Amino acid sequence: MRLRRLLPALTLCVLAGCASTRPAPPARLDAEDAIAFARAKYADAAAALDPREGYPRTSLPSGAWKQVKSSDWTSGFFPGTLWQLYEATQAPALKAQAQLWTSGLEAEKTNTRTHDLGFILYCSFGAGYRLTGEERYKAILLEGARSLATRYNPAVGAIKSWDFRPGDPPRWTYPIIIDNMMNLELLFWAARNGGGRDLYDMAHRHATVSAKHHFRPDGSAFHVIDMNPETGAFVKGMTWQGYNDASAWARGQAWAVYGFTMAYRETKDPLFLETAQKAADYFIAHLPADAVPYYDFRAPGIPNEPRDASAAAVAASGLLELSTLAPGAAARRYFDAAERMLAALAAPAYLTRGMPEQQALLLHSTGNKPANSEVDAPLSYADYYFVEALMRYDRMTRP
Repeated sequence: MRLRRLLPALTLCVLAGCASTRPAPPARLDAEDAIAFARAKYADAAAALDPREGYPRTSLPSGAWKQVKSSDWTSGFFPGTLWQLYEATQAPALKAQAQLWTSGLEAEKTNTRTHDLGFILYCSFGAGYRLTGEERYKAILLEGARSLATRYNPAVGAIKSWDFRPGDPPRWTYPIIIDNMMNLELLFWAARNGGGRDLYDMAHRHATVSAKHHFRPDGSAFHVIDMNPETGAFVKGMTWQGYNDASAWARGQAWAVYGFTMAYRETKDPLFLETAQKAADYFIAHLPADAVPYYDFRAPGIPNEPRDASAAAVAASGLLELSTLAPGAAARRYFDAAERMLAALAAPAYLTRGMPEQQALLLHSTGNKPANSEVDAPLSYADYYFVEALMRYDRMTRP
C-alpha cells in the first residue's frame, strides 16, 4: 500500500528541509511496508482489547498484550502508537480507536505522584491535539503540565523522579533518572501553548542539571543521580535498571540521546546539542555487529546477555532527529546508525511478522534485568518509538 503524505509533524522537527540531501532508502529497509504491518497489528489489537481493562505494556505467554492501569508510566504508548499510525494512513478506524484509548487517560492530568506525565499524556493527548486540534486535549495537557511542575524543586533545579514508599530502603534522597529528560517535552509544549514561561524555565534548568551531573567523562550516562534537596548539591550517580552503578544501561543512554536532542530543538542551548552528541557517540561506538544493543553496554556476560530492542528503537528515533541538527560529518554518522538499527529491528529476528498470535510488533526488549522483570519481552514503548522512527525515516528518505 502507499501511505498518504503529510506535512512533517511538529514533534518530528524540521525534517523536510534536509530530505533532498538524503539517499533513497536501501532495499533492506522498507519503512512503508513496516508501517503497513504495524497498522494491521495495532488495528487488530485495539479492536480486540478494552481500555477499561487497562493499557498494553508487555506480552502474556499467549502473545496477547498484558494490560496495566492508566497510572502506569507506559499507558500512553499504545494510544500514541495508534495516533502515529492514523497520521501515516489517515484510516478513520485508527482515529476512532486512538480517541477511545486516549480518553481513558484523562484522570492522570491531576496525578502529582509521578514524573512520567510526559510519557502518559504527551504521547497520547499531545499527538491527538496535534492531529485534530481538539481543544479539550489541549486543556488536559496544560493541566497535566502543571501537575508535573509540582514535582520541581527550585533548590535542585530539577523534577524529582521517584517518591519513597513505606518500607523502601534508603537508596537515595532526591533521585533524578535520565528517563526524566523525556517528560520535559510536555513542559516545553505547555510553555509555548499558554502554560506560562515558568514551565520553560523549569524544563531548561532540569536539562542543565542533568547535562552537568548525569554523564561520566567517556559519555556514558548514570541511570540515577541523587541530589541534596536542600542545597542542590550532587551526591552520587548509580543505577536501578543497569548492571551496576559503574555500568552503562543501554535504554538510559538512548533516553539521553533522544531527550537532549529534543531539549536542543526546544531551546537552541548549545550545551544540550553537545550533550546529545556525547551520548550518541558513546551509544554508536558500543553497538554490537547487528546494531541492537545488549541491555547494558558493560554487562559482564556479553554475548550471552539479553538484548534491548526498545533501546535501539528510542535511539534510532533520537538519532534521526539529531542528524538534522548536528553539524558536518556527525549528521551523516547519526543517520547511518539509525538506519542500521531500524533495518535490524525490521528484520525477522525482531519483527513479529508471521506471528499472528503476537499482538506486539517487536520481540527481545528488556524492561528491568536486575529485577528479572520483562526480560526478552515485547514492550509497548519499543513499538511506539519503532513506529516513530520509521515515520521519521520515511519522511527523510522520500524525494
